[in-house]
Amino acid sequence: MKRTGTGLRAAALLTAAVSLTLALTGCSKHDTTAPSAARAAAGARARFGTVDCRRAKCIALTFDAGPSENSARLLDILRDKQVPATFFLLGKRHIEKYPELVRRMADEGHEVASHTWDHRILTRIEPEEIREELERPNREIERLTGRRPTLMRPPQGRTNDTVHEICRELGLAEILWSVTAKDYTTTDSALITRRVLDQASRDGIILLHDIYDGTVPAVPGIIDALKERGYVFVTVPQLLAPGRAEPGKVYRP
Repeated sequence: MKRTGTGLRAAALLTAAVSLTLALTGCSKHDTTAPSAARAAAGARARFGTVDCRRAKCIALTFDAGPSENSARLLDILRDKQVPATFFLLGKRHIEKYPELVRRMADEGHEVASHTWDHRILTRIEPEEIREELERPNREIERLTGRRPTLMRPPQGRTNDTVHEICRELGLAEILWSVTAKDYTTTDSALITRRVLDQASRDGIILLHDIYDGTVPAVPGIIDALKERGYVFVTVPQLLAPGRAEPGKVYRP
């Protein structure tokens, strides 16, 4: 029995949705550190950057799996709205295809981080393969921006002790999320906006994907609505400051 292309796409989206739900609901077992705990552990050290999230109502906007043909427009929006973001970039077909956008992200003050080279599920592959999935985008990002990433996001949020140890060796902290619009399931920008706003809270980390057609058009409304609620947008490092993301640790609100 043959499946149509639509059927295959629906099955793939369902699999992704289930995987992400499992990761978010704790079925992927690992200890995590909240941004507030990272800040508290730093004590009274000088604050990092221009925002003190011990006092401000901070939230971090993050984008996975770019750069893409939509990223230039997204960067225009972020510049116009004066909002910094954290980009977890893929290597294959993304960093290698849009190097100028990687440079622009860094030049415009965004945090540039890794989402692996080829989006392989790290808990399903061998240690040397994990290391290559992490080292290769790091090398390319450093070559393009002059700065080696210190953050990564594991595909589907899947991680384990082996991934933690390799991240520790490579100087990478793992960053998960607290808000997902599941923008891989819809092109409805209004629905994406509503999902983000319904889940947003202080110290939240919002997960979006600028590779999907409905996402970037939703971003202006998300930003405006959250600013009206008193939120201040920061990068992930700013969210943790004056603490710092420690290699091998997993961070999630």
